[in-house]
Amino acid sequence: MVLSYNQEHVYRHPWDRVTAAAWRKYTDPAAGAALSHIADVHTLSRQLDPGSGRLVSTRSITVRSPLLPFPLRRLIGQDSVVCHCVESSIVDASTRSMDVVVKNVSLRGIIEVEEKATYRPHPERPSDWTAFRQETSIRVKPLSAIASLAERIERRCAEKFVQNSVKGREVVEHICKYLEGNETM
Repeated sequence: MVLSYNQEHVYRHPWDRVTAAAWRKYTDPAAGAALSHIADVHTLSRQLDPGSGRLVSTRSITVRSPLLPFPLRRLIGQDSVVCHCVESSIVDASTRSMDVVVKNVSLRGIIEVEEKATYRPHPERPSDWTAFRQETSIRVKPLSAIASLAERIERRCAEKFVQNSVKGREVVEHICKYLEGNETM
């Protein structure tokens, strides 16, 4: 079974400011408390295509899980885990689009998570606002035979992802205000 959910948010800031803030989200000093589950971020590759102006980037993100549900703790023998993810981003300044896909590369035998996010100028106020859309799918693998247990674990994971997404948006919002000159870091 796969649990999927979508979230949408409107940043009342222009696309270039929001995408600049999104790039700084993990390195912002004020983000530490809000994004305490992020242990490490490294840029693996970054390429700018001079012809199209598209920036293609790959980063590794190391995430600490919250306390795991009891069945997962029994299964893996730990209270929490460190998970390694790969984030692939494509930024196209000419079309004002930014697409981000994050997938876990560790623990795939237990759980698969894929998160897709898009940043586009808002259709009603393209010069002033940015539309953010996020689609996340979570699949607990070895427990698929025990559907109700797998469903509860997927739901718990989804709740945590939603909470962390809100924190991430708050950090981007804070950085946007800083870039606008209305706040200090």
